[in-house]
Amino acid sequence: MRIVLLVMALLSTVAPSLVWSEPLRVFASVAPIQAFVAQIGGEHVDARAMVRPGFNPHTYDPTPRQIAALADAVLYVRTGVPFEHAWMERIRSANPGMQVIDARDGIELREMPAHGDDEHDDKHAGETKQGQGHEQDPHVWVSPPLVMHMAGVIRDKLAELDPAHAAEFARNHDDFVAELDLLHRDLRALLDPLPNRRFMVFHPAWGYFADTYGLTQVPIEREGKEPGARALAALIDQAKRDGIKVVFVQPQFDRRSADQVAQAISGVVVAVDPLAADYVDNLRRVGRAFAGALEP
Repeated sequence: MRIVLLVMALLSTVAPSLVWSEPLRVFASVAPIQAFVAQIGGEHVDARAMVRPGFNPHTYDPTPRQIAALADAVLYVRTGVPFEHAWMERIRSANPGMQVIDARDGIELREMPAHGDDEHDDKHAGETKQGQGHEQDPHVWVSPPLVMHMAGVIRDKLAELDPAHAAEFARNHDDFVAELDLLHRDLRALLDPLPNRRFMVFHPAWGYFADTYGLTQVPIEREGKEPGARALAALIDQAKRDGIKVVFVQPQFDRRSADQVAQAISGVVVAVDPLAADYVDNLRRVGRAFAGALEP
């Protein structure tokens, strides 16, 4: 009994931010990252996503309840989605003892496509190209090989916070990476044979996916802005030249511009969600949707 009281007395002298409870509460910016943390952490982690299902991470405002819940968090995993630019300081101030890591660390980031005065006049003006944008593309999780890298970052941080369960985190990580490797190989087998390599999207969330599988995304929206009449007409002409018949949209965004393009090219609009929590199954669905759109 005296030993227990002594341990409790010692713990009471340690800064509260250094005494973690079980399970570890971890916040992640979006649902896919939350899913990665949950899969690696297992029962020892209470993983939560800041952006709630159905909401747009570009314009999201965390709720007062979420900000309050940060007081008990030991870790925040950010990915640089736009709402974090405005909220990161307040997220940190809600719990100064909470650690913050960036899941993108060690990843070469691509740039989001930017608007230019004559951008859509070129034959392939709508395509995403490295070095033409200003904002870094945060959607790193749509590429399974990049998720493998992020999984290692998450595993290492959880092991640092909870060394007693480091071996379990390592096993969970290895199982997850094996699942990701199988997903990657299946997507390669599905997409590599396709002769058409260009797909049109409303919001350019699939750049890392396109880079991984040798595809090119043609975005309608750029830097959060919908195209004007001239740019929209150029996109329609480009889609006709490229034989594009499907416009992919993200459920969290307004699809009116996508509908206009699809109608003009006698095509269809198909929803694909980069923010789905069921990551592996969702990316298989996305792969099949892209393959169907790119078949001759």
